[in-house]
Amino acid sequence: MLIAGPATLKNITSLLAEGLVQVRAGVESVDLAEVSELDSSLLAAVLAWIREAGIRNQTLTVVNLPKGLQTLAELYGVETLLPVADTRQ
Repeated sequence: MLIAGPATLKNITSLLAEGLVQVRAGVESVDLAEVSELDSSLLAAVLAWIREAGIRNQTLTVVNLPKGLQTLAELYGVETLLPVADTRQ
């Protein structure tokens, strides 16, 4: 699943819902390379998607984690909960 554009409190409800549908359909990764703007609501959504995958005995890998989101995860002490596969060059 590719997340593109802003991922902020303004639109996170729809992104969260769309992501849950994708996770339930068996998606294995969430690519954040095209996120143009973010806030802590994106972190909450990613954690919710990871949780949903775990409930379904699936693995969801985060690809291209933006530096800002990594910083937020560290600030909140949840960085170890993010299964990251960074492919940025």
